[in-house]
Amino acid sequence: MNIGDELPAIEVRVTRDQLVRYAGAAMDFNPIHWNEAFAKEVGLPDVIAHGMLTMALAGRVVTDWLGDPARLIDLSARFTRPVVVPNTPEGAVVAFEGKVGAINEDGTARIDLVAKFDGKTVLGKPQALVRV
Repeated sequence: MNIGDELPAIEVRVTRDQLVRYAGAAMDFNPIHWNEAFAKEVGLPDVIAHGMLTMALAGRVVTDWLGDPARLIDLSARFTRPVVVPNTPEGAVVAFEGKVGAINEDGTARIDLVAKFDGKTVLGKPQALVRV
């Protein structure tokens, strides 16, 4: 592992069906994640993905690359823009990439991530801390 090494990029399709399953698993039944009329009523363009789902998908880039999810120590990000999920079989495509930003003396490394939907970043300063 070297500073600047790039992780394999992935694209993930997020559908309304997945949002419903995630809501059940996370116990997050906020109607902005499943009810189109409600989402629009509160000013959103449509149903949006759970921020924590988007963040978890960003973490998948890291765990896939590491090969051992136990090496992921920390994952953080700010939610800066929603992932709008249309009611189509295709849903929304979110692209994720990352690179090694720093290698620390304590045997850990910082991975800098990028998450984009519709060409725009959706997570602010997403970073993972991993065991080298």
